[in-house]
Amino acid sequence: MTDYQSIKYKVPTLNLDGTTEASPVEGEMWYDSGKFYFGSSATFSGVWSSGGNLGTARYSMAGAGTQSAGLCAGGYENVTPSISNVTEEYNGTAWSAGGNLATARRASAGCGTQSAGLCMGGYGPVINEDYLVSTEEYNGTSWAAGGNIATGKYLLAACGTQSAGLCMGGANDGGDINATEEYDGSAWSSGGNLATARNNLAGAGTQSAGLCMGGIAGSNSNVTEEYDGTSWSSGGNLTTARRELAGAGTQAAGLCMGGYVSDYSNVTEEYDGTSWSSGGNLATARRSPAGAGTQSAGLCMGGYDGSDLNVTEEYTHPGSYDQLFTGHGSL
Repeated sequence: MTDYQSIKYKVPTLNLDGTTEASPVEGEMWYDSGKFYFGSSATFSGVWSSGGNLGTARYSMAGAGTQSAGLCAGGYENVTPSISNVTEEYNGTAWSAGGNLATARRASAGCGTQSAGLCMGGYGPVINEDYLVSTEEYNGTSWAAGGNIATGKYLLAACGTQSAGLCMGGANDGGDINATEEYDGSAWSSGGNLATARNNLAGAGTQSAGLCMGGIAGSNSNVTEEYDGTSWSSGGNLTTARRELAGAGTQAAGLCMGGYVSDYSNVTEEYDGTSWSSGGNLATARRSPAGAGTQSAGLCMGGYDGSDLNVTEEYTHPGSYDQLFTGHGSL
């Protein structure tokens, strides 16, 4: 029996002895609809596949939204001007032009949805205004000014929604930053500081259940921290310490991808609320991509591998099913 196609969990089936199997158990065999099934432990990991290319190749942009309704804004491209205000929207197949950011920026952070996005901070194009405090809100068509963050910074991370956003970490001329700020839809206020100040980190989750991972704090970091709406606490360390990675998902089901270790990375890791485990590798190793979506339906866009990238990849994960796998074979 080598046909591993059917995944069943807590589905009543008929055992060989005629009894009903309501919850398959490892090592048991049963029969249903002309097929024999067996229960076996398995570790599920996701797989990346090609999505539609960005219209503008770039890296270090802000990402938000879902796999079928993604958003990316700003970034850096090796043209003139190099700092971008370009926004693109993804429909699950292809990218199309959205409304331009009012302020071109790279190394900013994003969160929210395609129709209610948020972009804050970053490095701007104007001398003496390089570390941005400005926030912009997207309505699905255009960007409008939101409340300023307290400290101008770039290389920060964010998560949450347009009406309940969270941004953390980053850097400016003062060095690495541990500050966290919370957004209420109009203004930012101080939250609990990160235990480890760092930049080039990734974020996921919500304002009351946030997640941040990786980055650089003197050297590549594997540190994960979890936010409860008030303070940060230690989470499980990344398997691979790295910076310039992207994040997606939730505090209990996080996803991180790409980055820079000693070279461009294709490593993906999945978080279960306690520890990280290996996921499927990106087809294109890269640093400074943007991420969006969930652990079971993630999105990775753009980045840099020695050249600006327009590559988009989509992550598909079958789910854990309590780590129970059901294979089947016909008589």
